[in-house]
Amino acid sequence: MFEITEIWDALRAAAEADLALAQAIVDSAGVIIQNPDLTVCFDERGAKYELPKYVLSEPANLIKHS
Repeated sequence: MFEITEIWDALRAAAEADLALAQAIVDSAGVIIQNPDLTVCFDERGAKYELPKYVLSEPANLIKHS
């Protein structure tokens, strides 16, 4: 069984990884993905983990400096 902090660490790593690696990360941590965009997940004990969409995407409103 994984601790809560380990699940959050796995979710963070999965959110930052490419699709194939993200799937391997959540599988190895025993995370069950309810929504394909990772916004709602569960661990093996049934604890729910919700990630807001803004943490899963690159910001679109930043000013780029040259």
